[in-house]
Amino acid sequence: MVEYYIPIEEGRKDFGTPEIISDDAVMVSLTIDGWPISVPEGTSVMRASSMLNIQIPKLCATDSLDAFGSCRLCVVEIEGMRGKPAACTTPVAEGMVVTTQSEVIQKLRRNVMEMYISDHPLDCLTCAVNGDCELQDMAGAVGLREVRYGFDGENHLNMEKDTSNPYFTFDTSKCIVCSRCVRACEEIQGQHALTVEGRGFDSRIAAGSNNFMDSECVSCGACVQACPTAALTENSVIEQGTPSHYRITTCAYCGVGCSFRAEMQGDQLVRMVPDKEGKANQGHSCVKGRFAFGYATHKDRVLDPMIRESIDQPWRKVSWEDAISFAAERMKGIREKHGSNALGGITSSRCTNEETYLVQKLVRAGFGTNNVDTCARVCHSPTGYGLKTTLGESAGTQTFDSVQKADCVIVIGANPTDGHPVFASQLKRRLREGAKLIVIDPRQIDIVNAPHVRAQYHIQLRPGTNVAVLNALAHVIITEGLEDSDYIADRCDMVAYNKWRTFIAQEEHSPEAMEDATGVPAMLIRDAARMFAKAKNGAIYYGLGVTEHSQGSSSVMAIANLAMATGNVGREGVGVNPLRGQNNVQGSCDMGSFPHELPGYRHVSDPAVRALFGGAWGVTIDDEPGLRIPNMFDAAIAGRFKGMYVQGEDIAQSDPNIQHVEAALSALECLIVQDIFLNETAKFAHVFLPGATFLEKDGTFTNAERRISPVRKIMAPLSGKADWEATVALSNALGYQMNYSHPSEIMDEIAKLTPTFHGVSYEKIDELGSIQWPCNDEAPEGTPTMHIGQFVKGKGSFVVTEYVATEERVNKRFPLLLTTGRILSQYNVGAQTRRTDNSHWHKEDVLEIHPLDAEDRGIKDGGLITVASRAGEISLPAKISNRMQPGVVYTTFHHPVSGVNVVTTENSDWATNCPEYKVTAVQVKVAVEEANWQTRFKEFDEQQQAHLSAATQNND
Repeated sequence: MVEYYIPIEEGRKDFGTPEIISDDAVMVSLTIDGWPISVPEGTSVMRASSMLNIQIPKLCATDSLDAFGSCRLCVVEIEGMRGKPAACTTPVAEGMVVTTQSEVIQKLRRNVMEMYISDHPLDCLTCAVNGDCELQDMAGAVGLREVRYGFDGENHLNMEKDTSNPYFTFDTSKCIVCSRCVRACEEIQGQHALTVEGRGFDSRIAAGSNNFMDSECVSCGACVQACPTAALTENSVIEQGTPSHYRITTCAYCGVGCSFRAEMQGDQLVRMVPDKEGKANQGHSCVKGRFAFGYATHKDRVLDPMIRESIDQPWRKVSWEDAISFAAERMKGIREKHGSNALGGITSSRCTNEETYLVQKLVRAGFGTNNVDTCARVCHSPTGYGLKTTLGESAGTQTFDSVQKADCVIVIGANPTDGHPVFASQLKRRLREGAKLIVIDPRQIDIVNAPHVRAQYHIQLRPGTNVAVLNALAHVIITEGLEDSDYIADRCDMVAYNKWRTFIAQEEHSPEAMEDATGVPAMLIRDAARMFAKAKNGAIYYGLGVTEHSQGSSSVMAIANLAMATGNVGREGVGVNPLRGQNNVQGSCDMGSFPHELPGYRHVSDPAVRALFGGAWGVTIDDEPGLRIPNMFDAAIAGRFKGMYVQGEDIAQSDPNIQHVEAALSALECLIVQDIFLNETAKFAHVFLPGATFLEKDGTFTNAERRISPVRKIMAPLSGKADWEATVALSNALGYQMNYSHPSEIMDEIAKLTPTFHGVSYEKIDELGSIQWPCNDEAPEGTPTMHIGQFVKGKGSFVVTEYVATEERVNKRFPLLLTTGRILSQYNVGAQTRRTDNSHWHKEDVLEIHPLDAEDRGIKDGGLITVASRAGEISLPAKISNRMQPGVVYTTFHHPVSGVNVVTTENSDWATNCPEYKVTAVQVKVAVEEANWQTRFKEFDEQQQAHLSAATQNND
C-alpha cells in the first residue's frame, strides 16, 4: 500500500461538487456569462454557476446549509430583473441570462467587503487561521485593496472572547454575523443553541444567556466548521497552527462510523474535521469524534510490554520479543497440560476487522479451539440471533440516510441523541419535515421533547416488558386488519405467519391485558400501533435497551415480526435498524468472533465451511462450538479454563457481576491483556501488550449500516506495533505461522473466504469511499438496502415471541428497578473519553431518581446514596429527575469508581447469554458515611495514578 497524504487545498470542495441528476428531473436552460447550461428546476444561480466552474464570491452561503442571502457578496445581474439579486437565493428560470462579473458588480462587492473589513481586526499575519480564512479569501476575490472607513468610530474590535468551551474559542471581534453558525446549529445538529441577538450594528451571535458552556450547545463542532472567519476556531489550531495536509479515516467511537479528515502539520495531528464526502455522516460529527482524540497521546498510555509471574508481583517492562516469548511459553504449557479447550480469546469491537479476524484465527488455528467470543456478547448478540432467524442476515437492513424517507419512526430501547448523535441529527431533521415519532423507553430521553421536535407517543414502559409492548402493538395491527396482507403473502413463510398470527391475535396479548405488566395505558398502545401501521414508510431503530434483557432475542424477533407484518422491510425509509454501540461491533461479529460461527456467520458444524477455512489455514477446525464469555468465567472458577487472550476489552469493568468476573480472572494461569491503557482487567494479567489507537494503524471498521470504511494510519504506533502485528507475533511464537506484511493482505484473505465480502478490497474502498456488504459479483459496489424483492433466506420467518417476565423482580427489600445507559460526552467504560476534556461535561456517574422516590427516602439532589442489589452494593451521587418514572432509577457506567456492574446480576438472554443490564432490582438509601463524594472520586483517581506509576516503573 502506498502511504500518502492529501494537501489541505486539494481537499477543499464547494458548490462545484458533482451531483447525480435523476432521470425524471425537470431541466431548465439558461445562460451564465455567455455559457449555456441546463440544470434541474429549483437549482440556485450560484449552484448553476459553480457547475460551469464559475465561482461567485460569497460569505453566508455554503454547500452544507440552506441559502440565506444575508452577506450580499454574491450579487449578480439578471437580464430583465430589477436590482442585483443574491445568486444563492435566486432560483434559475427558463431562458435566464445571468452576468456574474461586471464593473458595477465588482464595485458593489468591494463596497460590501469594505464594510465587513472596517469592523474586523486586521491581524491576519498573526491570526490562527491565516491562509485558511474565507473572509481573507473573499477580500482577495473581490479585489479589495484599501479600506476607506477608519477604526476610531464605534466598532466591535474589543469584544471579549468566550473561552468557556474546552475545545474551541469564540472571538466575537472577528464575527461578521453571517449566521452560518446559527444555521449549522439548527439545520445540521437540530440543537438551536445559537441565536442572533439585536439588529443592525448591534446584532451579535449569542450562545445561551452567557457563554457556550452555559448554553444548550452539545459541542458537535458544526458551528466551528461553518464559520468563515476566525471567530470560531479550534483551540488546537490556535495552539499548533493551521494544518497543511490530511488523511481520511474513520471515527473509533460509536457505531455510526463517521468519516473524518485527520488534518496534520508534519506528523502531528491538529484537528479532526468531519468529511463532507463521508456517507455515514455527510460532514457532521459529535463532540467525541470531532474533539476527543487527545487520549491517543495521553500520559497514561502504556507503551512498553510488561510481564510478571503472578498478579501479586510488580510488573517488569521488557522488550516485545521477551513479552511475546513469555506469553507463548505460558500458553503452550497450559495447552500441553490441560488441552486446547483450556485456552480462549476475546476479540475487540474497538479494533479493526482485520485485527478481530486474526484473533479468532489465532484461537481456532493457533490455540486449537473455538473458545472465542467478543464484547458483542454483552451488547448486540441478540441482534445477530434475532435477525438471522427472522430475516436471514445478522445485520441492519439499510443506510442511515434511509430515515429521510421514513414517515413514521419507532425508537425503542435507544437514546440516539446521546449514543448515536450524528444519526440523531438526521432523524431530527426528518421529524422537523413532518415524520411522526414513537419512543418506547422507560426514561424520558432527549428526543421525546427535543427543540422543535416532539414525539407523538412516548410509551414509558416498565423495564423488562419490551416483548409485552411489541406483542401488544402487533395485536392491534392484526386484530384491526392493519397488516400488509399482500406483502406478507408475497414475501413471508405463510405457515410461520399463520402460526404467529393465531398466537398474536389472542386476547392475552392485547394492550388491555398487558397493561398491568407494562404500566402503559392500553389506548396509548392502540393509537401508536395505528399510526405506525398506516404510515407509508415505517422504520424501527433500536439499541441496547432492547438487547440487554433476558428476552433480548425475543424482542429483536418481535421487532422483525412488526416490520414484516406492516410490509416495512426491503426499501428505503423502512427497515429494522440496530444502533450498534461501539465502532466495530458489527465488524467483530462479521469476522467470526462468536464461538459457534466462522467469518460470515457460518456455523462451525457445517463440514463444507470447516473444510474451506481449514484448508486455507492449514488446520483441522473443531466441529463443536466453543465457550461463550460467561462459560469461560464459570470454567475458570471450576478449574477447567486456564489461559485467556483479551484484546481491547475491559471485561473486569464492562461485564456484569464484577465479583464473579474477578474471581474467574484471578483463577487463570495466564491472562494476556492487550490495550492502550492499564485497565481494570490488567490488574489480573500476567502479560500486558501495549495496544495501538485507531490513529496508529491501517484497517477497516464496519458500522451499524454494514458500511466497511477505511481506517488509515495517521502516525506510527507509539509502542512500535499495531495490534495486528502483535497478534501475528504471538501466533508465530506459538508455532502457528502467520505471514502478513499489511492489513490489506488480511482483507484479501477475508474476501476470499467470506461470500458477503468477496468483492471487498482496499483498492475498492479507496475508490468508493466505503462499501456496504454484501459486496460480491451480484452487488459489486455493495448493498445499501437489504432484502429488496426477497429476504436473504428466501421467505421471511415470523416467530412466536411469548412474553416471559424477567426473573429479576422487585420486592420489599429491593423495590426499585435500575436501568443503565450512556451519556453524550462519554463512551463505554470511559477509558478514552475520561482522558480528554469531555470530562468537563460528565465528571462522575450519577443516579437519576424520580422526585417521589427521592422524597420517600430523604434523598437530596447531589447527595451521596447507596445502591444495593442481590449482587452487591455501590455508592453514587443522586440526581433528582422527572425523566424517570416512579419506581425506576437510572445511571451510566463510564467511571470505574462507580462500579455500576458490581450491582448488575448474571441474568441473561435465553438465547445468547447477553446480560440483563437493563433490569436490576435495587434499593436506594442515603449513604451512612459522611465523606464528601467528590473527595472519594479524587482519592480513587489518585489511587489509579499510583497503581499506574507502580506498574510502569522500570524494574529490569
